Amino acid sequence: MLNEKLKNHHIILASGSPRRQEFFKNLNLDFEIRLKPVKEEFPNRLTHFEISNYLAQLKALPFKDELKENDILITSDTIVWHNNKALGKPRNEDEAFKILKSLSNNTHEVITSVCFTTKNYEKTLHSITKVAFKYLTDEEIKYYIKTAKPYDKAGAYGIQEWIGQIGVTKLEGSYFNVMGLPTHLVYKTLNTIAETT
Repeated sequence: MLNEKLKNHHIILASGSPRRQEFFKNLNLDFEIRLKPVKEEFPNRLTHFEISNYLAQLKALPFKDELKENDILITSDTIVWHNNKALGKPRNEDEAFKILKSLSNNTHEVITSVCFTTKNYEKTLHSITKVAFKYLTDEEIKYYIKTAKPYDKAGAYGIQEWIGQIGVTKLEGSYFNVMGLPTHLVYKTLNTIAETT
């Protein structure tokens, strides 16, 4: 349905995330994966969704000079916001343990920003989901880190994995947003682009 509306457009997904790529397949969209390296750093003055918005826009910058008239570039970034700071991807087992220990018996926010860029247009949207975890024992945290090795995930966990199944007690907002893409916003925005360009 949406693919038919976008038949005169070319979607470029600038993400190496297998989960985001799977979402686009499930939305029945034709798309190309195109990757460019970006140093994911942000100014200290930014907080909350300003961080993920900034990083999603930053990831679009290397592509801007090569976009053609019918191209729609999609870049995105996900952060976990807890205790007034952004939790990134853990670099090692110790960091992963500390992050998960801080999320245990607490509620945090997962924020995903998506930047849509064409030759003449740029729009950035974000979605916020509140996630509550039960008290996680040290044994549960260590078991998860050992089996899942969540070093590629902001906040050191994937909600679709074992720890999400046993640990998440409440969710307010989009589940798919926590997985890395607010698919409802992507669908809505692509429909709008298709109808106005």
